Amino acid sequence: MGKIHSTAIIEDGAQIGDECKIGPYCVIGPNVTLGSGCNLHSHVVINGRTKIGEGNEFYPFCSIGLKTQDLKWKAEGSGTEIGSNNTFREYVTVHSATGDGDVTVIGSHNNLLAYTHVAHDCRLGDHIIMSNVGTLAGHVIVEDRAIIGGLAAVHQFCRIGTMSIIGGCSKVVQDVPPYMMADGNPASTRALNKEGLKRNNITDETQSALKQAYKILFRENLTMAVAAEKVRSEVADSPQLDHLLSFVESSERGIAK
Repeated sequence: MGKIHSTAIIEDGAQIGDECKIGPYCVIGPNVTLGSGCNLHSHVVINGRTKIGEGNEFYPFCSIGLKTQDLKWKAEGSGTEIGSNNTFREYVTVHSATGDGDVTVIGSHNNLLAYTHVAHDCRLGDHIIMSNVGTLAGHVIVEDRAIIGGLAAVHQFCRIGTMSIIGGCSKVVQDVPPYMMADGNPASTRALNKEGLKRNNITDETQSALKQAYKILFRENLTMAVAAEKVRSEVADSPQLDHLLSFVESSERGIAK
């Protein structure tokens, strides 16, 4: 058994894993499943149809899985799913999905710093960092190993590509492509995220190819379709390049150029 403070409220029906620590004044709703080894420091509220994996850490005043702020919400059957080994710092808010049977999803090994917000129907991958007061509107997709700077705001239905980084205070209204740096109001793609690629052990050859692709896609004033075809014909192929091109060609909101 874990350690549960006497002031914590755990409603009937909640499933609490082994070795969990639940601190003072935490509240856990009846439809919550909490994996083993989770640590709720104090004043944490987890409610709604929420499934949480192992080894997550929740700092004071987190609010997880509650009814979305979306005015269209009508679904008692919506929920939230969170993986393992995530950190949720003070005052983080993660809301449930809006539609019946839909879920807001957060993967594993993510670090959400103080006051960050994940709105309804967002889908986050793994190893993501959201800096303080970073905000995601509804239906945002964030791929693995992306970094969202402090006070950055992402418009609903945008996608944030893998290993990209968004500068602090940016206003993101279109998709941020993988492996790139985006910044500004509105945000635009500024350069290859060379440091991020290096940290993730992307080879020098692949980095060079992605830099060449960046110049074609974002500096030659071509339409995205024409630029993508030019990249395919001129740049050495790799899984990363394929993902970049697939990402930009499938964009529905447009790419932050």
